[in-house]
Amino acid sequence: MKKIGILFGQEDTFPWACIDRINSKNVDGITAEPVRIDRLGQGEPSGYAVIIDRISQDVPFYRAYLKNAALGGTAVLNNPFWWSADEKFFNNALALKLGVAVPKTVLLPSNQHPPDTGPKSFRNLAFPLDWDGIFNYVGFPAYFKPFAGGGWKNVYRLDGPEDFFRIYNETGQLVMMLQEEIIFKEYFRCYCIDCKDVKIMQYDPRQPHHRRYVLEGEPVSQALLDKVHRDVMALNRGLGYDFNTVEMAVRDGIPYAIDFCNPAPDADVHSVGQENFEWVVEAAADMAIRRAQAHVDGQNNLRWGEFVRDFAAHSR
Repeated sequence: MKKIGILFGQEDTFPWACIDRINSKNVDGITAEPVRIDRLGQGEPSGYAVIIDRISQDVPFYRAYLKNAALGGTAVLNNPFWWSADEKFFNNALALKLGVAVPKTVLLPSNQHPPDTGPKSFRNLAFPLDWDGIFNYVGFPAYFKPFAGGGWKNVYRLDGPEDFFRIYNETGQLVMMLQEEIIFKEYFRCYCIDCKDVKIMQYDPRQPHHRRYVLEGEPVSQALLDKVHRDVMALNRGLGYDFNTVEMAVRDGIPYAIDFCNPAPDADVHSVGQENFEWVVEAAADMAIRRAQAHVDGQNNLRWGEFVRDFAAHSR
């Protein structure tokens, strides 16, 4: 019997629905359940062929557990090694390599020194930075947000340099990005499951959270939807995420990837709505079953992005 486990925290709708959906399909030799951990010894197998990870970004113990499970052959969705290394500034740079439009973005050092560092630790940085060049490149209004993180934590909209320096002085040891604001006409949030299934949802980030998914938006051309679909696929195949969302803001007919590092995206029925919820539960259940059927004991069953695979191949 191959077991599929869901590792989750405070979520109450998606994990249980996904478990029920997998089990309701009655696939021979496959069962699903919540992950249970009663001890974690180094090198010990997890007992799961597949684990869908919904919580390790918030619980370091779980991230260590998943890496250990992956070494034992578990197909962890998403890859915990890549997730640990990933961040939004690199993703933007990779997007450019993949031909996907992104806002102009600059990475900035933390406003305060990290622990156990001092002025000499930053002797390679010019001081002051080229603020005029940075502001002219990005422009205002702009968004200021952590280069690694999510959930709209520590995200600010800035109207000018005075705003910037006031907020920058409050960000402490966070490494931040200053990013061009995209004034959009259309906006989409897109699930991408198993680097093959895409659900494009009209979305309005300016609305309260429970009203962001637009049920009856303006008509959108098929050509634009096709472009969004291609860009979503390119990003997820490049990054290698099994379960992710991509947010695209459309300016002058060009979709810009705004946020595409969401490996534990919101899938709660009360926020995404019944139709979107049904789609993501079905797609995630089918993905987990496929990965369990393809699972081979003792081998590396993780997905690695095309960027990593191509880099490794060219380095040989």
